[in-house]
Amino acid sequence: MEGAAASAEGLRYAEYTRAPTGAGKGQAELDRGLARTMIALGLGVATVAFAGRYAFHLWKPLEQAITEAAKRISTSSLSSYYKGGFEQKMSRREASLILGVSPSAGKDKIRTAHRKIMILNHPDKG
Repeated sequence: MEGAAASAEGLRYAEYTRAPTGAGKGQAELDRGLARTMIALGLGVATVAFAGRYAFHLWKPLEQAITEAAKRISTSSLSSYYKGGFEQKMSRREASLILGVSPSAGKDKIRTAHRKIMILNHPDKG
């Protein structure tokens, strides 16, 4: 019994103390590869940062050009509703422009357009 217990104890000890030969070299190579990867990643981040800085310096003149172009586009042309001045007495043409229908539209189409605008502008909405 003593021999079996001693050999079992020796096996347990050997499992933890023995290291395969050449394991230190593999770990060193792994560490070098990890270091190279981290350096490459850092250089990549720095490159992106400098490119972004350069792009922002180029963006300032472009931003002014875009702002000027946006001012040239009138907001009334983007809306489907009439935003003009009103006459003393509303004409059929002006009413159809406000509702967004043709002047020769039928009563049902006029009612539908009127309800749509009333719902959009009602104070109890939402």
